[in-house]
Amino acid sequence: MDLGASASHNRQQMQSLDTAQIDTGLRLIAIGQLALIALVVWRSGASLPLRRITALLLVSVIGYLINSGPAFPELPPVIRLGVVLASNLAALFLWLFAHALFDRAPDRRIAVAAAVVIVASVFVFVLRSWTAALIPFADLAGHAVSALLAIHAVVIALTERDDDLVEARRRFRLAFVLIVAGLAMFVLASEAWFGFGYEPVWMLAAQSLLIAAAVLVIGTAMLTADPALLAPPRAPGVLPPADDWSPAERVLHRKLEAAMKDRVWLEPGLTITALSARLDVPEHRLRALINRRLGHRNFSAFLNGHRIAEAKAVLADPARVDLPVLTIAMDLGYGSLAPFNRAFREAVGQTPTEFRRTAFAVPEKP
Repeated sequence: MDLGASASHNRQQMQSLDTAQIDTGLRLIAIGQLALIALVVWRSGASLPLRRITALLLVSVIGYLINSGPAFPELPPVIRLGVVLASNLAALFLWLFAHALFDRAPDRRIAVAAAVVIVASVFVFVLRSWTAALIPFADLAGHAVSALLAIHAVVIALTERDDDLVEARRRFRLAFVLIVAGLAMFVLASEAWFGFGYEPVWMLAAQSLLIAAAVLVIGTAMLTADPALLAPPRAPGVLPPADDWSPAERVLHRKLEAAMKDRVWLEPGLTITALSARLDVPEHRLRALINRRLGHRNFSAFLNGHRIAEAKAVLADPARVDLPVLTIAMDLGYGSLAPFNRAFREAVGQTPTEFRRTAFAVPEKP
């Protein structure tokens, strides 16, 4: 018997056991942090949709920590299935969280399609005794959809940062990209490389450490940031009392109103940087005025308020009833028809074509 080899094997087993214990401890710490953040956010003044999706996201991360933990006890089949489903839906909840936090309307068709693919991939594994041949395809499809959702969440956070008027949220976008989405991509990449359930113990421990650190940083950012980060938006057009306005704000507001009356919002691709240069004011002051005083959280929403009002007038004008909707969209500063239709539907509840049809509908006879 090779005593040296036996001692080396025992040391490796002890090191593996120690690593597994560290991994479990880190997971328990992260789960406690996630539960606390979920409770605080749920009791905050955030909008109900944001509270719901935040809770679902945090629960799904807890599910992942339990599902991938090598030292967690075996769960009853029904509870285990719920944990596995929650774990695999984390990327979808991350995508929906990005939309809710940054005031975007998610495409429900994408959400439903992604949910179907992810849930189907889970059941292929659950029923593997009958679906063994489909497991490689299900694994690829589930990871691909989750990766695309995480990437799109990053794109949302990065590309629309300049449009964001809430300063606390603009800072949070960077943390969101660098930590949350980056961590999601790291976990997905490690699972795809090693295969879920086959990652080395050191890799699982590294994931747990990164998740615990990310939860700490993001949780602190969410719970200590300006209340505007989680507060529901104020109704645009509802101005604060006049006594609260400083003289500089009143002057800037008059300049902004004059620019809007000159229909500056018709310019395609108008940004807040370009508008602040036109008004010859610092950009941060213009952002603060439109957000804190006029109640808009995104610059595009501020412009759309003027554009949609004009669009409704044009669509209901008998003299321009034959004017194509695409022409109206281009005239109002939209680069194409799709963003115009999306903005109009969000503001009015109908597409431009439906609104025009309603405007010229024949009244029903009594």
